[in-house]
Amino acid sequence: MAFSSGRRLAAEFIGTAFLLATVVGSGIMGESLAGGNVALALLGNTIATGAILAVLILVFGSISGAHFNPAVTLAFLLRREIAPGEAAMFVGVQIAAGICGALAAHLMFAEPILQVSTNARTGVGQWFAEFVATFGLVATILGCVRFRPEAVPYAVGLFITAGYWFTASTSFANPAVTIARTLTDTFSGIAPMDAPAFIAAQLIGAVAATMIFGWLLRQKT
Repeated sequence: MAFSSGRRLAAEFIGTAFLLATVVGSGIMGESLAGGNVALALLGNTIATGAILAVLILVFGSISGAHFNPAVTLAFLLRREIAPGEAAMFVGVQIAAGICGALAAHLMFAEPILQVSTNARTGVGQWFAEFVATFGLVATILGCVRFRPEAVPYAVGLFITAGYWFTASTSFANPAVTIARTLTDTFSGIAPMDAPAFIAAQLIGAVAATMIFGWLLRQKT
């Protein structure tokens, strides 16, 4: 069943907003319950994020493809599976929805609605981690779409769950998420000055994965 452009954009908005509400909200909840134990707070943040990703992809995947991520949209644009105009609209909606999701989390937890993060996340290790995280995320999606499309929701959720722990950056792997997280001075935030390098690494990772897996998964002719 084909869905209209408006419905596809609405699906991207709702899904991305819920993703950010979960990322930020679970970070606030985890930190408040962990009693200063950062590992425990991160674990709570991790489980909630991985779980909601699986749910959101199951709900919205058949409508919009459940990108929720400009890096994923870029990958499908490079594969010519989404038109440039719609891709641009997807990205704009994803960024706006991510900000709305972060603000919704603040409202739920009685935090100041408007915030700017002071959480420094920088350095070559973290930038490379974002390249690795986004490369792996796009590779997970492309590989599953090629061989096991029904497994995409679970594979993406599991990859991000793992990425929180095996990457130095805790696996943002998403420019819209990164932008939204500059606007929360809570557990999951990132200082605005540190965001551009994260976003650049994410986009490079997405392009690299699309090129390499485009070759690796190409069917014989």
